[in-house]
Amino acid sequence: MSKLDTVIATLNNLEVGSLDKIAGQLVSVRAELERQDLVDMVEKIDRCSEALARGELSDFRRLRETVVSRLGHIRVKSS
Repeated sequence: MSKLDTVIATLNNLEVGSLDKIAGQLVSVRAELERQDLVDMVEKIDRCSEALARGELSDFRRLRETVVSRLGHIRVKSS
């Protein structure tokens, strides 16, 4: 499984667990995206984290789904 597959799986499962756990997983995802130099995705994850911290769950979900979708496209292109 590629690193992007792992990131996508993590993002798809973020609705389960405490807010602290979800925030921690977002930090891990952000670190992997930074490592892969995916600056646009890092910015989206930052916005996603901010929405979660503010309790704006619809924005959080929308941003998370956007990142998952874009990472899916990036994964396909790099295969």
